[in-house]
Amino acid sequence: MSTLDDMIAKALAVRENAYAPYSKFKVGACLRTDTGKLYAACNVENAAYPQGQCAEASAIGIMAANGERRIVEVVVVGDGDELCTPCGGCRQRLNEFAAPDTPVHVCGPEGVRETFKLGDLLPHSFGPDNLDGGP
Repeated sequence: MSTLDDMIAKALAVRENAYAPYSKFKVGACLRTDTGKLYAACNVENAAYPQGQCAEASAIGIMAANGERRIVEVVVVGDGDELCTPCGGCRQRLNEFAAPDTPVHVCGPEGVRETFKLGDLLPHSFGPDNLDGGP
């Protein structure tokens, strides 16, 4: 099994644990860091809608809690016929830890639907390089 296949499998598995009682839209994400470790998480909704957490944000939190700081590949798995790309907030969160050429694989239950570069999803971004003293 390739690393990408493993990432998709992990995102699909964790997606099943998503807490999505309101939207019924379950999402799983898996991040690969520069050390080769994989971090997977799902979305967690809340009755106070802005308090929910996307799968990508949850995975970033787990990654950071484990001392990792560099994302080199992203998988996002959603359902339905449309592409489930990261929302604007998650694109910005990914930008904090990933380079513009980082591949973002947008998947459905059947596998990869399309692959984007993070910089194409978030062009002309504002990030750590814009601030003096950034990481």
